[in-house]
This record gives sequence, structure tokens and C-alpha cells, in this order.
Amino acid sequence: MRIRLPRRAARWKTGGASAVVRATCTPHSEERPVSEPEPNNPAGPVVYRSGQEIECWLTDMDGVLVHENHAIPGAPELIQRWVDTSRRFLVLTNNSIYTPRDLAARLQTSGLSVPEENIWTSALATAGFLKDQMPRARAYVIGEAGLTTALHESGMILTDQDPDYVVLGETRTYSFEAITTAIRLILDGARFIATNPDATGPSRDGVLPATGAIAALITKATGREPYTIGKPNPMMFRSAMNQIDAHSETTAMIGDRMDTDIIAGMEAGLHTVLVLSGITQREDISAFPFRPNQVLPSVRELLQQL
Repeated sequence: MRIRLPRRAARWKTGGASAVVRATCTPHSEERPVSEPEPNNPAGPVVYRSGQEIECWLTDMDGVLVHENHAIPGAPELIQRWVDTSRRFLVLTNNSIYTPRDLAARLQTSGLSVPEENIWTSALATAGFLKDQMPRARAYVIGEAGLTTALHESGMILTDQDPDYVVLGETRTYSFEAITTAIRLILDGARFIATNPDATGPSRDGVLPATGAIAALITKATGREPYTIGKPNPMMFRSAMNQIDAHSETTAMIGDRMDTDIIAGMEAGLHTVLVLSGITQREDISAFPFRPNQVLPSVRELLQQL
């Protein structure tokens, strides 16, 4: 895995062969007006860009492409359509435990064939952000291979000796000793970074405390709030768009949560597509002061528009 700065050309696999994509997603000269909501359906879809107009796609993973380790109907075909037509796309996840290669293998067992270069994690976004902020910085890291590999390959020095940053990610076994070390280093002046704000994560035995919960503990002990990179921070989306040379005017975000995927996509200026195959249901939408551009039952219906 390699952390790459935004570039003019990106190499993608197409039908077993590789092709160089040099075109940048540029805005159309004319944008369709947003239609008014139907009086009896304030959460109804508002479509102002068609599937043909969208040149680049970002999509969440859980609840959009997979559910409980099974591919959601239409998801394998959608990914294959993007690959076959050389569409630039990334699958986004706040999970910082796994490398893109690991995630690609896990998705394969769920019936989804996603090239590892088309996976963008909060760990990769964090590594890119820190490289831009302070090249070759020193960092004390709490996390697993997905995070430590991304930081190492971005040129950071991983150490507990006078670090510039404390970087908190997900791990299945949080160590009280490591958390104590992080607290002391932050009190000594290290900047506090978290890969994502998720308070809990799933496991076979039930929920587990995740990055957001541990970050709250550290904040309580230090009085320092972390800068959080992952969704719903639009930083996650901008870093993903930089990775594939995308422009917000011709990029769409597909998600299953109003409070992360849709609000972050909206704030990043993207066309937003809410699918009802995950967390948010249609009756939930009206509780939010914003709404997506499209609401679809699942990605199967989106596939029919492409």
C-alpha cells in the first residue's frame, strides 16, 4: 500500500488490464435546478444530476455494499459496472484497523470484488493529512496495522519519545497502559488526532468501545479535544476526491446514514444519494434539517440509472 499525493493521472484496472486516466472531473457549464419537495413527502428525492452526469463516485461500505458480511443485492454489479467503464470511484470506511489489501480480501469473501486501490480508509486520510501538515513528523500511535502501515508509508516516525502527535485509531484490544501514555504525552504538548468519531463498533458478542469512546476518555483526562479526520468531517471526502482527481461538481456520495455520509457529502459539495438498505430509513429523514439529493431503496435501483 502506498500513500499518494494528489496527482494529474491515476492508474486503474479495467477488465484485467490497467489504463491511465488523465481527465479531471470538471464541472458542467449548466446545472439543473433543484426541484421543490412534494408537499406530502418532504423527504422525497431531489435529483439534479443524472447517473450519466456523475463522473466520479464515493460510496460507504457497511449498509450500502455489504450487510452482516453479505453483499447487498446490486452491489457486486455496481462495482463491476464502474470497473468495466473505467469510472473513478472509492469505497470509503471509517475503519482504521485494516489495510486496503485486507479490506479487499474481506469484501471478496462477502461476494464483492473491489480492487484495493479503490478503497479509502480513515487511516489513509489521516496519514495524508499529517504528511501535508508536518512531513516526517513523530507520532505515538494507538491502533492496528491499517493505521500504523499508512503512517509509516507516509514517512512518519512512530515513537513514544517526544512525539509531535498522538494518533488514536481503532484496535480490538485497547491497552490502559497505552492510553495512559497518550494522556501524558498530550499533557506534555503532543497534538491529539483521532482517525474517526465512532463511539462503538460491532463484534460477534455485541458492541465494542471504538475510537470515539476512547477519545472522550483522553479528552476528559487532558482537557484536549482531538482533531478527527474520518466521516462526517468533509476532510475525509476531500482527501478521497484528491486521490482520484475528482471535482465536487461531478462527484456523488452514496451512503446509508444521514448523520455522517449525507451531511459530510453535502458539506463537501457532492451530489448525495441515500440508500435505505442500512441505518437511516425514509421516516427518519424529515427529522434532519437537510436532505439528500436522491433517496433509493438500495444500490440496485442506482445501477438502473447508470
